Amino acid sequence: MKTRHLLLALGTALALAQPALAQRGSSGHVNLIYWQAPSILNPYLSGGTKELESASLVLEPLIRFNEKGEMVPYLVEEVPTVANGGFAADFKSITYKLKKGVKWSDGTPFTAQDVVFSHAYCTGIKGCAKANTFAPVDKVTAVNDNTVRITFKTAKPYPYDVFGGPTTPILQKAQFNECLGDKAPTCTKQNFNPVGTGPFMVKEFRPNDVIQMVANPNYRDPAKPAFATLTLKGGGDAAAAGRAVMETGEFDYAWNLQLAPDVLARMAKGGKGKTVSAFGSLVERIEMNLTDPSPKHGDLRSTTKHPHPFLTDVRVRKALSMAIDRNTLVEIGYGPAGRPTCNLVPAPAAFASPNTDCIKHDMAGAKALLEQAGWKVGADGVRAKDGVKLEIQFLTATNAVRQNFQTLIKQWWTELGVKTELRNVSASVFFGGDPGSPDTFQKFYADVEMYANNFDGTDPESYLAEHVCDKIPRPESQWQGTNMNRYCDPAYDKLVKELSAATGVEKRGTIAKRLNEMLTKDTYVVVPLVDRGRISAHSNTLVGVLLNTWDSELWNAADWTRKK
Repeated sequence: MKTRHLLLALGTALALAQPALAQRGSSGHVNLIYWQAPSILNPYLSGGTKELESASLVLEPLIRFNEKGEMVPYLVEEVPTVANGGFAADFKSITYKLKKGVKWSDGTPFTAQDVVFSHAYCTGIKGCAKANTFAPVDKVTAVNDNTVRITFKTAKPYPYDVFGGPTTPILQKAQFNECLGDKAPTCTKQNFNPVGTGPFMVKEFRPNDVIQMVANPNYRDPAKPAFATLTLKGGGDAAAAGRAVMETGEFDYAWNLQLAPDVLARMAKGGKGKTVSAFGSLVERIEMNLTDPSPKHGDLRSTTKHPHPFLTDVRVRKALSMAIDRNTLVEIGYGPAGRPTCNLVPAPAAFASPNTDCIKHDMAGAKALLEQAGWKVGADGVRAKDGVKLEIQFLTATNAVRQNFQTLIKQWWTELGVKTELRNVSASVFFGGDPGSPDTFQKFYADVEMYANNFDGTDPESYLAEHVCDKIPRPESQWQGTNMNRYCDPAYDKLVKELSAATGVEKRGTIAKRLNEMLTKDTYVVVPLVDRGRISAHSNTLVGVLLNTWDSELWNAADWTRKK
């Protein structure tokens, strides 16, 4: 009897000594604030970061990129390579083995047919935001329910942008099957409440306001996510978001705190949370509109039917760039979390151009360039030529740092002899992609606009391909497209094709650097300003956050827990 009691006591002691097993939903509720409110949860219909990030909690790609930029399998058993036989030696096909037993949040099986459909969906609708990513694909074939093969039209040495990262997730065929072609934007239920394989599922979505989510009961890891419910609140501004985490503790995570360094430091003294930051490929830049945004052109404003009256002159674009003091912008806007740049691709190093002379602030040189080009200063202080005045409308999304940038740049351009009107609109509208709104960055109803974005993973091929001729937003594509400045050069398009077929990092890096320089240093259609370190904040009780500049910031939300 004594022996039995001793064994029972020993067993109890051993059980207590073991760490408790994680349990789905055990951490309760988590609050996220994205001051740029998401307007849709379908990444194929919006290129906005806020949509990609919020959708990434629900929709998943085949592979993702971790905080180090390394590829990791998500819906597949492993990342296919030439070495393991998954990627063909001729670079013309790649075969993915899907994880077995993965289910959609509605309990139905995830199969290769869903992957096949996702390709058909993007290529079958007007204005797919990631059409350029799928352009090299010849076909996607289901070998069997758990195996899918992607075949390319020609050799594609870097195939991982196709269904890699949050911009090209897998959609459920059963849910989206009736949303092909012109119907795609009208499928409200699907676009606002997609069925996914991710850790969360949508309970309620109010566009441009708030998303309520619950843990996916069919998520492939039975112990995850730790949070039973999640709220993603949109709206407000970066300052309010930062205070809500670091000062009041009202929220657990605040995204994209584009605030001055001293402002963030004061917030951190609130003691409720802390900032996290990391550098990647995020560049704040100015886009030059090569088309005329004047309302006199009606529905054809900002289209290639009407070239811009003076921004088509490369000397004007270059002078505008030379007049900007990028070091000052970094100092007042980002401090240690920013670096001056004139590269659209600032990282990784293998793809970043070493030509940095264009960073130099040269007002005298800018004035001389305009003088030589025939742009003379009038009695009103504004330069003109052949009856055309250098008068610019400068558009951006509303936030404190960007407004500071606008003010400084206006001062420099005014000194240069360029009259500048500043305009800013809500980030939710600017990045929303609503074809009915006149204020989106795709419509570009201004002369220049300023914003930032980056690319998934560590290879910029698809990012640089966004500037080919057929990616220009236009009425026929419902203003979807990625070539915001309406730049079109057959030589650039040809070099993009060369990059898609190039093998080896060294060769790919050489081509990518040349493409970057064509946009930023030969033509100045893109004027990079600051290589931005991404800054967000989380509460002191939120554990597991790994800030990721190569994927969605929410890429590992399934691993987040609450500190006991």
